[in-house]
Amino acid sequence: MFDHVSIGVKDLDRARRFYDAALAPLGYERLSNSDTMIGYGPERVGLWVMQVEQPVLADLRSGLHFCFVAPDEAAVDAFHAAAVASGGTDNGEPGIRPDYGQFYYAAFIIDPDGYRLEAYFHKGEL
Repeated sequence: MFDHVSIGVKDLDRARRFYDAALAPLGYERLSNSDTMIGYGPERVGLWVMQVEQPVLADLRSGLHFCFVAPDEAAVDAFHAAAVASGGTDNGEPGIRPDYGQFYYAAFIIDPDGYRLEAYFHKGEL
């Protein structure tokens, strides 16, 4: 449905370090890089991160979050570990989320600017 999503941050260098580390285990890399904007995706940019004067204030009660597809469980685990090591805050360790489905394996992070992120893998029936 979406071609891309854009978010605004106050410190692009901090965001670059965080997103480079957090998205790499999911197979997403920085495909675009400038002084004011960076873009990530597997083959083309799907997430733009821009340095802006007034980023949207993060509100954990807003329901807003971004979910990234992971190729497997190990990638979800690595996303969570890399994100925490790069300045993110744990918002749900990797594991099955029975409220979402018996095969829904996910981890949740809050990035350094307060955006809620998720990495998800559908485990499939055993």
